[in-house]
Amino acid sequence: MSSLEISSSCFNQETKLPLSPQLVEDSAFEPPGEDINEVEEKSKDIIKFTSEQLSVDEVSQLVISPLCGAISLFVGTTRNNFEGKKVISLEYEAYLPMAENEVRKICSDIRQKWPVKHIAVFHRLGLVPVSEASIIIAVSSAHRTASLEAVSYAIDTLKAKVPIWKKLEFSSVWHLRSAFCNSLQVMRRCLPVDHIVRSKALHLVSKL
Repeated sequence: MSSLEISSSCFNQETKLPLSPQLVEDSAFEPPGEDINEVEEKSKDIIKFTSEQLSVDEVSQLVISPLCGAISLFVGTTRNNFEGKKVISLEYEAYLPMAENEVRKICSDIRQKWPVKHIAVFHRLGLVPVSEASIIIAVSSAHRTASLEAVSYAIDTLKAKVPIWKKLEFSSVWHLRSAFCNSLQVMRRCLPVDHIVRSKALHLVSKL
């Protein structure tokens, strides 16, 4: 009886000991990091309106991901002419609560249409000198088609829907243009009175 117990104990030790190193080895040889990173790295929508100078490097760095093989950028800059007139300066103004909300909607729409990872939309407000960036949009994705199409959609939709106005100063006269859609019904629901009046004025001037 005693010998059977010893034999059984030795057998259990012999079968258990080899299993322990095997478990460690399986852990060490798990599939490399892509699957783990995909679980841990959350998609980001980074939106910023600022009076400071924009940096293409800074914005593009924000959307880098080891899961992505493409980063697409749109950079809008101030040009020195408009409709044959020399531009002296360009200023942007935005109704921030609504502008930020509309940009978030654009990001949400992009995610429904394309498999993208990170989205960054930076827009400068105030004076933007000639050749400096007024807007930078960056999108990362696994393949280039998704990010390229997403960036194009983002700038087109932003110009149509986001309440941002710009003032162009020419060498002899000044001129106001609205980068926002002309739907006053939407603006009456969302904007305070002073911005509604401003929008009507911008709409009339932009037709001149």
